[in-house]
Amino acid sequence: MKKIAICGNIASGKSTVQKMVEEKGYKVLDTDEVSHELLTVSNIELYNAFKNYDVFKDGEFSRYKVGQLIFSDENARLKIASIMHPQISQEIEKFYIKYASEKFLFVGIPLLFESKMQNLFDKIIFVYTNDDIRLERLLKRNNYTLEHAKARINCQMPQDEKVALSDYVIYNNDTVENLKKQVDNVLSSIAFA
Repeated sequence: MKKIAICGNIASGKSTVQKMVEEKGYKVLDTDEVSHELLTVSNIELYNAFKNYDVFKDGEFSRYKVGQLIFSDENARLKIASIMHPQISQEIEKFYIKYASEKFLFVGIPLLFESKMQNLFDKIIFVYTNDDIRLERLLKRNNYTLEHAKARINCQMPQDEKVALSDYVIYNNDTVENLKKQVDNVLSSIAFA
């Protein structure tokens, strides 16, 4: 079984690439979804670490408030990472066990390098999108202020550093057709590698 990471910085189109891979019939685990499932007050370790912060709404974690906190407070970001990254890692291992008979398994993991989880994968696909395009997408899609959008972009490791650490790079600065073509080429390369 080949274990392949799909990563990309915020607003790079990583989710679109994941969907394209899924449409080809491959199993894909989305760690964004996993982290949303883990962000609950029933996650005792997480709840205890953040119970004194203003991150709750109607008795549950508010993703919006958590996002505001971790992008404005470095210590809070490190604290949540130290709890959630090992939990996400466990979910990835469960995914591998569940689909052990598959020839290729893909995991969408935006913070692959920041979380230092490269050892869980055989190959890494990085989705690269020019910074100005990503900023424009964030402002449009998420209705962020310019300051908050830039803070989100700047808190991730620079794209060029990630390119150097990846096996395959997909450039998402063009049309959807072009993106599909690149995804097909990468999948072919992986299949025949």
